[in-house]
Amino acid sequence: MKYLLWLLKAAIFFTLFAFALNNQHDATVYFFFGTHWRAPLVLVVLAAFAGGLVVGALGMLPGWWKHRAAAAAQQPSAPQHPPATAGSAIATAPAPAPAISATDLPAVRQHGL
Repeated sequence: MKYLLWLLKAAIFFTLFAFALNNQHDATVYFFFGTHWRAPLVLVVLAAFAGGLVVGALGMLPGWWKHRAAAAAQQPSAPQHPPATAGSAIATAPAPAPAISATDLPAVRQHGL
């Protein structure tokens, strides 16, 4: 199975490499106000792909932040214990961990995400 995955990766690499070799002609991208950019077609495609990744990641950021805030709000805060001093003769035992019941767990989404 490991060799099959390496073979698949090599096939994808050589396909993309052949695409890059076959598309070395200059392409012109026209922007506003008469500006333009001349570059090999491979660089234009790569720049469009990278721009799409950046726009997609930036578009997902608000959802990520909302999810993190909701997850942080669901977690119980840790109990605050006073720090033990080295000279104290009375040692305090840590509080037992609270038992978690099935009703304390968040609902499982039915669509698998």
